[in-house]
Amino acid sequence: MRTAEAVKKAALSLSPGAEVVILDTFRYASPFLEKLVLGTYMEMLKMSPVLYGYLYRQAERGQPLSGRGKTEFNRILNILAAPRLVKYINDFKPELIVCTHPFPLGIASYLKKRGTFKGPVFAVITDYTIHSFWIFLEVDYYIVGSEKLVDQCMDYGIAPEQVCPTGIPINPDFGIRHDKNRLKEQMGLEPELPTILLMGGGLGMGPLASSLKALGDSKDCYQLICVAGSNNALQEELNKVAQSLSCRVKVYGFVENIHQLMAASDFMVGKAGGLTCAEAMAQGLPIFIIDPLPGQEERNTEFITAAGAGVRVEAKTLAGLVQSYLDEPRRIEKMADAAAALGKPNAACDAVAFMAKAVEGANGDGSCLA
Repeated sequence: MRTAEAVKKAALSLSPGAEVVILDTFRYASPFLEKLVLGTYMEMLKMSPVLYGYLYRQAERGQPLSGRGKTEFNRILNILAAPRLVKYINDFKPELIVCTHPFPLGIASYLKKRGTFKGPVFAVITDYTIHSFWIFLEVDYYIVGSEKLVDQCMDYGIAPEQVCPTGIPINPDFGIRHDKNRLKEQMGLEPELPTILLMGGGLGMGPLASSLKALGDSKDCYQLICVAGSNNALQEELNKVAQSLSCRVKVYGFVENIHQLMAASDFMVGKAGGLTCAEAMAQGLPIFIIDPLPGQEERNTEFITAAGAGVRVEAKTLAGLVQSYLDEPRRIEKMADAAAALGKPNAACDAVAFMAKAVEGANGDGSCLA
């Protein structure tokens, strides 16, 4: 929901009188569907990431999941979710619909095809790749993470004028520049020591505990910030691990100031979720990506490493690779420059400005978001 929240914050900043509602589509329309889809997705990632990656790549290549399978999947979603959404849309009467996930995008496209909704539909793609699951004829515009993705959109038959490469919308706070040493002091860290941020996303997924153990015996060469997200059990485990380590470690659970933790860090070690990568690059923060999951994480990793904004690393070689980069600070500086070049801290405001212009053009009366 972070992307939707960023869009809402930007919309209210640019147009304080706007009425913007964030709707968790599955939770609102069908809690059963939410549990089924999210539960299946999470279990597949945990139990069989290779199978998930295979299905993802098959759909990329135009195999069953991108054709008849995709159509049938969306037909089932529409049967279960559309009835309540039709009433909601009829009551709220939005001027536009913005979708930050492909599943509700399919439902919005269906409602537009039926004539239930007649305004523009925007897809905000939250990874650094374009996947067939995002592609629907009824979608008017695509907000994408980089100019480099426009050609991928065109490969799917999307006209260039339908694509706006503003960047993945993120909280505008990631565009704020901070005094790094002052932030370190406020956090109880040593201002002169390099600082490494370990993250596993909002759910605290990924090999955080093993990474912390691997990096923890630095003999005061660097210090660590470790964020467990909303995973309370993991936070407890990390706190126990930290007690036995020789270097300075700060362990956090879910935090609202991740932009400050990033600003205080020299580079990040973690997973390659699209939104987290966008936030890091907006701060000019290089990314050491540990064992990316098959699927969109692999594609994000390819995008970031090709641009020189990060490196891919296996968990077993993490400590050695980190030390080799610390021994040559210029390599980290080059990655930071590449990350900053890709970063788009104003993406949310730029995306909202584009949406407002599109609505104004459609209505011809100067109306904006509602």
